[in-house]
Amino acid sequence: MLERLEQEDAAEREEGVARQLRSRAVAPTTGRFLFSLVAPQNACEVLEVGGSRGYSSIWLAAGVRILGGRVLSLEHDPAKCEAWRRNVAEAGLEEWADLVEGNALEEMRELADIFDVVFIDAEKEDYERYHALARQKLEPGGLVVADNVLSHEETLGAYSRARQADPTLVSVTIPLDRGLELSAVLSEPLE
Repeated sequence: MLERLEQEDAAEREEGVARQLRSRAVAPTTGRFLFSLVAPQNACEVLEVGGSRGYSSIWLAAGVRILGGRVLSLEHDPAKCEAWRRNVAEAGLEEWADLVEGNALEEMRELADIFDVVFIDAEKEDYERYHALARQKLEPGGLVVADNVLSHEETLGAYSRARQADPTLVSVTIPLDRGLELSAVLSEPLE
């Protein structure tokens, strides 16, 4: 399943398929990294902003399956939502992953849930707004993971700098694949 999705993504990138039509999957090593973040957590609740065709959702759901939990993925593109449902079902992970179809900014405002991890991999120009909404869904100890902060540094460099300057977070840029910003929410600012 994952290999098929990896091949589809690589072929679309090589063929120059328009960004909005591509699967826009995370790199395989980023998928394994996401798995390793959520797998050791008991009853881990994950919010994924930008589910696309489900590649990262499958990694996350496989991780939360180990000690319990769930992934709630947000995606607005109807064709990608259809592919997401098909791929997650084919992977046998529909028990651990749910999809909400709609505009992520609107859907996040409506969620009453609290999450342990929020993974942001959607429209780059909206990362600040996604982060602001994600913070309302996290308690101390929660983690925001943002993808593409190095590959899209011209757009997301300010995002990373803002997280690292925020005294209510401990944030670090991980130079893995396209770059991840990991931001842990603190119960009180570090001195």
